[in-house]
Amino acid sequence: MDAKVQFISEVSKYYQKDFENRKNLLNFAPNYKLEALKPSIMQSDPKQCLYCTNNETLHDLMIEFAQLSVSRVFLFKEQTYRGRCLVAYKDHINDLNELSDEDRNAFMADVVRVTRAMQKAFNPEKINYGAYSDKLSHLHFHLAPKYVDGPDYGGTFQMNPGKVYLSDAEYADMISKIKENL
Repeated sequence: MDAKVQFISEVSKYYQKDFENRKNLLNFAPNYKLEALKPSIMQSDPKQCLYCTNNETLHDLMIEFAQLSVSRVFLFKEQTYRGRCLVAYKDHINDLNELSDEDRNAFMADVVRVTRAMQKAFNPEKINYGAYSDKLSHLHFHLAPKYVDGPDYGGTFQMNPGKVYLSDAEYADMISKIKENL
């Protein structure tokens, strides 16, 4: 294995474990610039992407219920935050800043369209937006409704608390309420 391939392999292993401090990578290989590493580190392979492969893992976590102008909309099966949804960009894009202005505006319009529907359907006090993509770099927004005296009100929502699951009929009812308002 040549040195560059070995280096990229080591960087990928490092990123998977912990990517807190990118500058440490420069100490490992001072001849490489961090920007040159960015494509191999920050982009995920669409063949391994949860949203692109549309696999069983995705369906275990959420229910797809709408396709909007440039995005797909999902209801989380874990419903600690009643009405929690996710909006994922239709194509494999790693970050919001990679979109053209037109596509970015269309995606954000889809996100707003979903949050307005959630607001009308469930009347939360606030909807939290999360766009982390640390480990799954396919552009998506978590939309977590927050209710006064509800879980984590006034703080950050948990990614998957694993506490509240519903019946198929209850999921269908929630989806129906959101779709009525889309």
